[in-house]
Amino acid sequence: MLQKNNAANGIVPAERLGSVSEYYFSRKLKEVAKMNAEGKNVISLAIGSPDMPPSKATVDELCRVAKLPEAHGYQPTMGTPELRKAMSQWYKRWFDVDLNPDNEIQPLIGSKEGILHVTLAFVNPGDKVLVPNPGYPTYTSLSKLLGAQVVNYNLRPENDWQPDFEELESMDLSGVKLLWSNYPNMPTGANARRETYEKLVDFAKRHNIVVVNDNPYSFILNNHPISLLQVPGAKDCCIEFNSMSKSHNMPGWRIGMLASNMPGWRVGLAASNSQFIQWILKVKSNIDSGTFRAIQLAAAKAYDNDEQWHHAANIDTYSRRRVYAEKIMQAMNCEYEKTQVGMFLWGRIPDKYKDAEELTEKVLQEGKVFITPGFIFGTNGSRYVRISLCAKDEKLKEALERIENMKL
Repeated sequence: MLQKNNAANGIVPAERLGSVSEYYFSRKLKEVAKMNAEGKNVISLAIGSPDMPPSKATVDELCRVAKLPEAHGYQPTMGTPELRKAMSQWYKRWFDVDLNPDNEIQPLIGSKEGILHVTLAFVNPGDKVLVPNPGYPTYTSLSKLLGAQVVNYNLRPENDWQPDFEELESMDLSGVKLLWSNYPNMPTGANARRETYEKLVDFAKRHNIVVVNDNPYSFILNNHPISLLQVPGAKDCCIEFNSMSKSHNMPGWRIGMLASNMPGWRVGLAASNSQFIQWILKVKSNIDSGTFRAIQLAAAKAYDNDEQWHHAANIDTYSRRRVYAEKIMQAMNCEYEKTQVGMFLWGRIPDKYKDAEELTEKVLQEGKVFITPGFIFGTNGSRYVRISLCAKDEKLKEALERIENMKL
């Protein structure tokens, strides 16, 4: 009724909303919530939201700082010195990459924020951005909302889901300002390769394009994490995102970094050269007023987690869960590569289904298990499904039993 009245009064939404639709998971989770309210007990294997807590030292530091009266005021947009220093030391420790904490790192609320800020800093309306197909949907949606032209480049299984640089070179690159990259890759699970990173840096330099590598999955089921910034000269033309959401079990904290990123904590980073970081900070400082000090200092403490913690959280736990995910793929007669890394499993559906959504809807409605159809990541994902490992072992086991009983 309100929408009708607004339309009658001449109130309409901005034209940019016509370029995007509601995020798939936002829409689908409403349906799942309705099913659960009806007592259907849907098991969700769709979202990449870690279900384990951060380290004890991290939570203890959060509680300690939150009790301090001075912790509750506005915080610097560029992040606290303690957090920037911890991020710099973390990059040195794990990747042997030197980053000046004063001007080559920008803490973020998370990768989505980073995508917004980088696009605002580097792309004018009408400029082009190169987006992987399949790829994270937000690369496309935010680019469109900001008036950029999205040009897809293909990732294909025959090339191990790595960019086809011959195809990239043959494209019309006039007006291209950014190339979005994501390795280890989501949704395909393809690992990062030094050769790919070297080719990306070379491509960026020769075509005067900024490459942004989104790197939140490098520690999950991966014993050899690498960074784009390890390539000589990468900082001159590239930005790297990293997130604590996945590797440090902090999705709700909303802390990330542009180095050019814990899920609920929203902590991430962007890292790059000082000029790029200054441009991004110029945007960010006009949008937000910093992150709660207790979260920033607790995040700094999390960057000190030792190798034993990392192995238990990011290798051991996900290895157990991966066994169930592979059995679920087998129960659905889907094909998958065992070399995949990250917190998802990507599989090709049988030919008998017209598309992935036919299978995922059947599994949801009959088996009461929610898995992700690959079409949401682009046309090259239309015959694939994705299973999240962010569920307890017992839930994965129950999901497997439900799908096995369907006899697909």
